Amino acid sequence: MEIFAKRLKERAAKLGISNAQAARLCELDERRYANYANDQREPDLMTLAKIARILNTSTDHLLGLADHQPQTERARLLDRLNVAATSLTDEELRTVVTQTEALAIPRPKKTGKKMPPISGV
Repeated sequence: MEIFAKRLKERAAKLGISNAQAARLCELDERRYANYANDQREPDLMTLAKIARILNTSTDHLLGLADHQPQTERARLLDRLNVAATSLTDEELRTVVTQTEALAIPRPKKTGKKMPPISGV
């Protein structure tokens, strides 16, 4: 299943992670994952589904049954964030969500005008 090995490596590269990192995220032995990435072994169905979920793609894509449309830079970054978040503890994830929400607070557009002072502060 040469296409699977190729797409597995491509997907990890798009996410900015090594095969070793992908193996750890998927909770697989690095040698076992390397066998998949080097077209020396094929995963069972449960392992295939887990790899696809962790790498934020579909089993059809990994198996060559479907092609993904080209992604925007934003979509690639969101994929990377999603994959990185899978290895966080619940507390670490809460912290990341809180920090992300703080960054996402609507801000006025930069127009060169100063914002009026906040009353009551």
